[in-house]
Amino acid sequence: MRLDLTEEQQMIQATVREFADSQIKPIAADIDRDARFPHETVKGMGELGLMGMVIPEQWGGSGAGAVSYVVALEEIAKACATHAVIMSVNNSLYGDPVYRYGTDA
Repeated sequence: MRLDLTEEQQMIQATVREFADSQIKPIAADIDRDARFPHETVKGMGELGLMGMVIPEQWGGSGAGAVSYVVALEEIAKACATHAVIMSVNNSLYGDPVYRYGTDA
């Protein structure tokens, strides 16, 4: 069985890798040392659509699917575990249950 990434998944991987390498990696040690929340880069992650990747577009997410989410999360984690935890909590702990069990109200 071949488990190659699709072109879209490869594009997501490359985009997130570039963002992580240029925006997150340079500040990773500082935010951990200073124990501060990285507002500026988390905002950038949101602008890239990384904070609701498995949420359908009609509900404000990226609609990217589980594999794309994991590919993106891996690239973020390579740069900084703190950012990866923030991304995974937002997607999995908050976003997904609200999408699955929330109402339109």
